[in-house]
Amino acid sequence: MNHIEGLLNVSMDKIKSMVDVNTIVGDPVTTPDGTTVIPVSKVSFGFAAGGSEFSTKQTEEKAKNQNSPMFGGGAGSGVSINPIAFLVITKDQVRILPITNSVSTADRIIDSIPDLISKVNGFVMDFKNKDKSEPEIDVKEETEE
Repeated sequence: MNHIEGLLNVSMDKIKSMVDVNTIVGDPVTTPDGTTVIPVSKVSFGFAAGGSEFSTKQTEEKAKNQNSPMFGGGAGSGVSINPIAFLVITKDQVRILPITNSVSTADRIIDSIPDLISKVNGFVMDFKNKDKSEPEIDVKEETEE
């Protein structure tokens, strides 16, 4: 196995030890009334690695003696774990309770509906009251004889 393969294998083994199936579907928690709650998470990870074998006249001589070229390499990774829902199991039913962190446009529209209805209702009431408060003016046209 060459150096880069060794670097990749060690890095992937470390990632495997950090993220397992229990990270995505957590350990169940049972409440005193018998309800079981299981957390569900989204796990994302990224990984990058690179390496190079160097060779110069001096290192070629050393490499011949050591039977190994000079190697430089590195690896990095990142892991993100975000809770997305809870699975709630009772005697009668199984429900999933999603966790929402972001507010979408549809959510904002739905949240603004009560204010919109109130404003429209106020506008209609003002319009009706305005009609009642103004006296009716009866305009009669005089005809010439």
